[in-house]
Amino acid sequence: MSNIPFQTIDWDTITKTEHPGETGTSFWQTMQFDKLRVRIVEYSAGYVADHWCQKGHIVHCLEGEFQSELENGETFSLHKGTTYVVSDNLSSHRSIAKNGVKLLIIDGDFLKN
Repeated sequence: MSNIPFQTIDWDTITKTEHPGETGTSFWQTMQFDKLRVRIVEYSAGYVADHWCQKGHIVHCLEGEFQSELENGETFSLHKGTTYVVSDNLSSHRSIAKNGVKLLIIDGDFLKN
């Protein structure tokens, strides 16, 4: 377990970093703690991830809608107020956002399988 003291995060002060997708772009605002990463991630309209991810995440949709596609062909639509959870190495997944989306993504060692 990590020891993270109480703190608040003013996301307006966290720099956005740009990460190109297969198409479109994602913008990350990241807070890194010991064994825990917390991000606000925005996908532009037309975003398709450039890789299949096997990392575990808690992904909560703050605004908009997106699809989480599994490598086996299954697709899950998430919209504002919905969340998905997966542990490391339990799926190959990628995100697709037709009209853009804003997400809260939490991952870390607690999701190791």
